[in-house]
Amino acid sequence: MQKDDENKVPLLNNLTAEQRLIESLRLYFLARELKKAALKTLEPNMSEEEIEKKVKEIFSNAKH
Repeated sequence: MQKDDENKVPLLNNLTAEQRLIESLRLYFLARELKKAALKTLEPNMSEEEIEKKVKEIFSNAKH
């Protein structure tokens, strides 16, 4: 584990369950937005609807 990661773990451990859930959701939706932006760059001819469908498909198939 890198030093930066070691510094973050105690911070996460100090969060309440509600705060961890909020942070998890924030990161989840950030990941979706990043994937959407990547698809727009990689597939400039895809429509917004096609991109949304692809993002939904990618995240539906993600392993838990």
